[in-house]
Amino acid sequence: MIHATAQIDPTAKIGANVSIGAYSVIGAEVEIGDGTVIGPHVVVEGPTRIGCDNRIAQFASIGGDPQDKKWRGERTELVIGDRNLIREFVTINRGTGEGGGITRIGNDNWLLAYVHIAHDCQIGNHVVFSNYSALAGHVEIGDWVIISGYAGVHQFGKVGAHAFIAMGCLVGADVPPFLMMANEQTGRPRGINSEGLRRRGFDNTRVAAIKRAYRTLYMAGLSQAEAREQLATQAQDSADVRAMLDFIERSERSLAR
Repeated sequence: MIHATAQIDPTAKIGANVSIGAYSVIGAEVEIGDGTVIGPHVVVEGPTRIGCDNRIAQFASIGGDPQDKKWRGERTELVIGDRNLIREFVTINRGTGEGGGITRIGNDNWLLAYVHIAHDCQIGNHVVFSNYSALAGHVEIGDWVIISGYAGVHQFGKVGAHAFIAMGCLVGADVPPFLMMANEQTGRPRGINSEGLRRRGFDNTRVAAIKRAYRTLYMAGLSQAEAREQLATQAQDSADVRAMLDFIERSERSLAR
């Protein structure tokens, strides 16, 4: 299942039932979990750990050096979980010493063609990156986020769980959980991701609580401090609102308003 033309470093650890296509290069300190399929002309540089049952298409570049002038060659890592789909020409860079040292991809994510994940990004589970979308360094993406084609997130930005970033949005501020960003190049809140939440089993009570929190934060004409006070009250009856409030309190950049 390993093509004769593939180049595999002696230090690489290859699991059971792994397939590696023609002319792929597997570098030093790379670990590939059971059942993973790597297409032809793929480059995987280490230190990189890839979990089980991933599918990596041709011409992907995985675990390359961080594109950061502060990186001085220190040992850093890329960690990829299980059951991820990584399509053609995707690039994922390792971390930097100043950024925690690890770029991390969770489980069950789809990274479609030409996606770029920069150094020190932290990606959750069940995330969809559509074609040509990109993350700058140190970005955090929560579970079940959808990032549409040609969208991008500024360095150190955070996008909360279940958010939806529409095509072409350039996200320069933190996006709380459940929001939908659309219609503006710089990305402005345009309601909550109602359809996505319902598809994932959120009942009407949960969706209503999230909508109420959205109106409080974005439509009530309140300052952010005033909105946070009201959200704290609403969070007593809703774990989802608590997740939004926790996200706001962790935000290091300005909040998308």
